[in-house]
Amino acid sequence: MPKTIVSIVGARPQFIKLAPFGRALRGKFHHIIVHTGQHYDVEMSASFFSDLSIPEPDFNLEVGSGTHAVQTGEILKGSEQILEKVRPAGVVVFGDTNSTVAGALAAVKMGIPAIHVEAGLRSFNRSMPEEINRIATDHISEMLFAPTRTAMENLNHEGLGDCSYLTGDIMADALLDNLETALSRSRVLETLGLRAGAYILATLHRPYNVDDPDKLQRILAALGRQNRNVVFPVHPRTAKMIRQYGIRLGENIVLTPPQSYLDFLCLQYGADRIVTDSGGIQKEAYILKRPCITIRPETEWVETVDAGGNILLNPDDGDLETAIRSFCPSGDWPDIFGANVAEQMVTLLETRI
Repeated sequence: MPKTIVSIVGARPQFIKLAPFGRALRGKFHHIIVHTGQHYDVEMSASFFSDLSIPEPDFNLEVGSGTHAVQTGEILKGSEQILEKVRPAGVVVFGDTNSTVAGALAAVKMGIPAIHVEAGLRSFNRSMPEEINRIATDHISEMLFAPTRTAMENLNHEGLGDCSYLTGDIMADALLDNLETALSRSRVLETLGLRAGAYILATLHRPYNVDDPDKLQRILAALGRQNRNVVFPVHPRTAKMIRQYGIRLGENIVLTPPQSYLDFLCLQYGADRIVTDSGGIQKEAYILKRPCITIRPETEWVETVDAGGNILLNPDDGDLETAIRSFCPSGDWPDIFGANVAEQMVTLLETRI
């Protein structure tokens, strides 16, 4: 009888990472999927399971929105009830969301090993809830899978080296697994009337960018003055703020609803450049060799900046319009995220769980 592994997920990047991880588990572990319901919009949740051929979740906590405390508490409570029934050999959590820290905490309080995929990332900005989630999860987990050498250095510096493993980044597996499918199946460019290489792709959702009306206006004005179309799949939080503040958008900005994974992957592949405040999209842009302009003063993916494929722009400083238009990476786009990452992770689980 194979041992049971429970994966706890609740947000877009976690669904993407779950796909190759779940495939690698087949035939080696009994795999149970818990969806916390942290992202409950169908385009930000259910469609990812369909696009990525992930089995339907065994459990859905349906926690929905709420404050960080409320959401984390509901996930902790619901996860504990499931783990009491299942009693797995290990609980795998991904990334840096409330689902991550709550799932890990539920496991360790019951004496079940927690395994953190994407451990060791640090932005060193403790005003970001994600930073607190990362640190807390790393320090209570039994196995830490680090995506990069910098992440391993961070873990060693914090005294966690003995339980840390440099596996590479599982997002690279997911992206490369699905790129061909996306390009063959997606019709998003035709639907939006776009030509590959002739548009900018933009995403914004961080509270420190979208909750400040002056800052949000400044960013959107810079995008509105670009010399090409800007495709902007708008996050529900950002859409709410644009309406609330009455912000007018440039005629070149093409608003769309949140996109399915395959359509968004196709949009990234076809973009001339990508403007974002997302950690995961910085990484996807680098793997696809697309110039990335990150609207943040810091990043957890410092390797993408060091390699020259990504720049950081503080929206409070400088000329955003010119910086977005003029960024032109030079360099060889060295491989910094690895390959066959999920298989490495599962091999480690087989020997240590």
